[in-house]
Amino acid sequence: MQDYSKLSNHQSGILLISILIVALCGIAYELIISTVSSYLLGNSVYQFSLTIGFFMFAMGVGSYFTKLLSDRLIQNFINIEIIISLVGGICSILLFIVFPQVRALYDVTMYSLILIIGALVGMEIPILMRIMEHKQSTGDSIANVLSLDYIGALIGSVAFPLFLLPHLGLVQSSFAIGLINILTALTNIYYFRRYLEHPKRQTIVALSILAMLTLFMIFGTVLTRYAEKHLYFDEVIYNQQTPYQKIVVTKSATHNEQRLYIDGHIQFSSRDEYRYHEALIHPALSIEGKRDHVLILGGGDGLAVRELLKYPDIKHIDLVDIDPEMTRISKNLALLKRLNKNSLSDPRVTVFNADAFSFINQAGRLYDRVIIDMPDPHNEAINKLYSKEFYTMIKRRMSTDGIIVTQSSSPFYTRRTFWCINSTLAHIFGDTQPYQVTIPSFGIWGFNMARVNQSLASVKYNFIKDTLFITPEIMQAAKIFGKDIAKLESKVNSIMEPKLYQYYIEDLKL
Repeated sequence: MQDYSKLSNHQSGILLISILIVALCGIAYELIISTVSSYLLGNSVYQFSLTIGFFMFAMGVGSYFTKLLSDRLIQNFINIEIIISLVGGICSILLFIVFPQVRALYDVTMYSLILIIGALVGMEIPILMRIMEHKQSTGDSIANVLSLDYIGALIGSVAFPLFLLPHLGLVQSSFAIGLINILTALTNIYYFRRYLEHPKRQTIVALSILAMLTLFMIFGTVLTRYAEKHLYFDEVIYNQQTPYQKIVVTKSATHNEQRLYIDGHIQFSSRDEYRYHEALIHPALSIEGKRDHVLILGGGDGLAVRELLKYPDIKHIDLVDIDPEMTRISKNLALLKRLNKNSLSDPRVTVFNADAFSFINQAGRLYDRVIIDMPDPHNEAINKLYSKEFYTMIKRRMSTDGIIVTQSSSPFYTRRTFWCINSTLAHIFGDTQPYQVTIPSFGIWGFNMARVNQSLASVKYNFIKDTLFITPEIMQAAKIFGKDIAKLESKVNSIMEPKLYQYYIEDLKL
C-alpha cells in the first residue's frame, strides 16, 4: 500500500480542491441529464426524481465497490476522472442523437449514463477520503471531504441554471463540465506523477480527451445543429436557450412551413396556426360587451395579438410573457414578424416580461377580456397557471361582465386534463362554455370560456369578416362533444393539490 503521509500541504490542497470539483461536476451531470429528458420526454418531476434516485443509488454502488480497487488510490482517482470526463462530457449530445431512434434505446442510454456517471462519482469520494486519512485523523478527513463535497454540490446547483444553461446550453454545458473533469485529472497527474505506474500513458489519454472536448466546445454550435436536425427534422433557423426555456424555430423547405418549439413541444405551425388563434380569440371577442382593455397571458409569439388588433374599438392590450427573448424575436425575427404582422409593435400593445402569476396578483387595471395562451401543463410550474388560485386572482382583475378564455389542451388526447381545466374554471366563475376545433398540427384541440356573473349559454357570436376559419356555424358545432371526448368528472386543480398535472401525465400514458 502506498504511503501518502508525506504529501505536501500543496498536494493536500490540490486533493481538497479536487473534492469540490468532483461534487460540482457530479451534480451538473445529474442536472443536464434530467433537463434533457424533461425537454424530450416532458414530465419534469418524473425525470428529475428518477435521475436523482438512480444517481444516488449508483453512487452508493460505486462507493461500495471501491474496496475492490487496488491500493493505488491516486492512480484510481485519476483513472476515474478520465473516464467520467469522457462519459459525462458527451452525455447531452448522445441523448439528443439517440432520441429520434427507438424510444427504448433512449431509455437504455439515459439510464446507462445515469448509472455509469453516478457509480464513478460515488467511487471518487471514498478514494479521496482514504488518501486524506494519511494526513489527517479519520474525523478530520471525513469532515473536510464531506464539507467540500456539499459546497461543490451547491456551486454546481447554482451555476447550472444561472450560467451554464442560459449561456452555453445543454450540449456545450456537458462539454464544459467534461473539460473541468479532464483538467482536474491532468492537474493531479502532474502533481502526483511519482505515485503513478504509467504517468505518460495517463497523460496521453487525458490530453487526447482534452483535445476532443475542446474541439467539441469550439464546434459546439455545429454539433447542436446536427442533433437538432435529427430532433426537429426541418431546418433550424433560430435556436436559443434562455433562462426560462429552449426556443427553436424551424423551416420546412418542402412545404414552406415554419414551426415554433418551446422545450421540445410544438407551439404552432404556420400552415394552420390561424385555426388555433381564431378559435382562441374571436369567440370571446365576438360576444357583445365592453372590450376596451384586453389581457393576454402568454402568447409571446404575437399571433393572438394579431387577431385582437382586428378589433378597432380595443383601446389597450397588455401582453404578459415571462421570457424577454420570446417577445424580442417576435418583434425582430423576420419570419415571426411576418406571421404576426408586426403586432407587438402596435402602439396599443404593452409587453410585460414578467411571471403571469405574480403580474395578476398585483393591483392594476381591470380587464374586459382575458386570454390565457399558456403551454400545456407538462410540468409543475405551469400547473399553477391553471389553478383555482390563479383563476381567483384573474377574476379580481376583471370588469363586471368580463370574459375569460383559456386554451385547454386536447379533449381527445388529454381528456381528463381538458375537463379538469373546465371544472377548475367553473369552480371560480360558475357557468363555463367548453368548445373544441380541429387543428391539423395538433388534432382536436379544446378551449374553455367563462363570464363574470353571467352565463354564456345563450350568447350570440357575431364574428367579424376578417377571419379564415371561424364562423357562427363552426362555433355551434364546436360546442358539441362526441362520446369519446364527452365530459368526465374531474377534481378542481389547485396549487396545494396539483391534480391537473397528474391528469396530464396519466393522459399521455394512455
